[in-house]
Amino acid sequence: MKKNPRPPARASQPRRHEPPTSEAAPRPNRPVREDLVLQACLEAYGFVRHEGRLADRALDFTLRHKRNLYSNERRAVAERVYALLRRQRTVDFLLEHAHRDFSRLDKTRQDVLRLAASRILHGEAVDAVARTSALTGSDAGALSALPEAARKLESLPREKRFPIAASLPDFLAERFREVFGADAERAAEAMNERAPLTARANGFKGDREKLRAQLEQEGVLATPTPLSPLGLILDTRANAFTLEAFREGWFELQDEGSQLLGMLVDAPPTRVVDACAGAGGKTLQLAVQMKNRGDLHALDVDEGRIDELRKRARRAGVHNVRTQVIPAEGAEVDEALAALKGKADRVLVDAPCSGTGTFRRKPDARYRLTPEMIQDHVARQKRLLERFSQLVKPGGRLIYGTCSVLREENEAVVEDFLSRHPDYSVRPVAEELGPELGAKVGPGPFLRLAPHLHGTDGFFGAILVRSK
Repeated sequence: MKKNPRPPARASQPRRHEPPTSEAAPRPNRPVREDLVLQACLEAYGFVRHEGRLADRALDFTLRHKRNLYSNERRAVAERVYALLRRQRTVDFLLEHAHRDFSRLDKTRQDVLRLAASRILHGEAVDAVARTSALTGSDAGALSALPEAARKLESLPREKRFPIAASLPDFLAERFREVFGADAERAAEAMNERAPLTARANGFKGDREKLRAQLEQEGVLATPTPLSPLGLILDTRANAFTLEAFREGWFELQDEGSQLLGMLVDAPPTRVVDACAGAGGKTLQLAVQMKNRGDLHALDVDEGRIDELRKRARRAGVHNVRTQVIPAEGAEVDEALAALKGKADRVLVDAPCSGTGTFRRKPDARYRLTPEMIQDHVARQKRLLERFSQLVKPGGRLIYGTCSVLREENEAVVEDFLSRHPDYSVRPVAEELGPELGAKVGPGPFLRLAPHLHGTDGFFGAILVRSK
């Protein structure tokens, strides 16, 4: 960073898909109208931090109602809001030490300063930020005082500095230390970078090289994902959802880690269950594994997500999916699943979790999470494994996955299940993925991915085999 305070953790690179803009073709040379961008940033950020809305929905709502913004201005709004959310705790610490009256300012003035400080932490010049944010007097002076505040942060003892520099709640910072040990700072830093825009090629249309050629015809450059043989990283700021290749079902946007979790299923063309299907990203991946044959049962408690899955399946040319909305709890669940009991060759339980592996994409989630919520997730995960394990036939496999990096949601849940089900055993993921790839995704029998090691979201996966 030139002539600006050095951030306690590395600044992130522009994220290309937060959120999709309504204009397909950006005009990078068109000047940004900073007053309109700041107004939209304040509105979206206020929805998230002061009203508790989810960041992606807040931005989508704001940008949908700001029809006068150019495409480059819409991207600027999304990038600035997400950048601030990733560094929220760091920014507040710096401003509290750089501006003597910061805590007493009204909310709007505080938020203007937050957005300005975040821009400086990400490399913009102090004078330009102060001018475009219409900051004068003590507010502009606070931006110039950020280097001294950054030095105060760096001087704190490591155990006090880490949660602030990582912009994590104290209890999550402690868990990161438990999980990652000496790598905790590096792991947290990677969680505060923007995630790449990753596509999974739809095997019904062609492999990823054919997809890459198709994208190049539309002016979109892409590079192969280093781990998944199915993925491409899109090197463009174009809106992926407006591409002809997307509309014709050539690809789905899916993190590389999610693709690897889907690969653990190795779904045969018989009877397979995606027990927590959601909107169907991995369901469609399993359909390709099954070559559109057999019965692929996609289950979820949310009818809206199931409706979205049906639309995506039609676009992808998937024909073997049977969707079913099931009750969340109670005896009605067993009744809904009765026809599948003991009949599935594969059951994937991609369980709801804390989402601690997805902070790159959902930076605001860390501020809503509590220790009690994690305990609730663990209890639900144990119930889901117990419930859906009953669908696995003798000799079949139960694949458990989360987008969490916390051991209590991952290994501990598997260990608890195995302690009560001696007829299940662990199949090391290297036996499914091959020794070369298996060695890259975890030193033990499980899939364990993290941004600082693999460039993916944080994921966990386990293959559990039921004896014959």
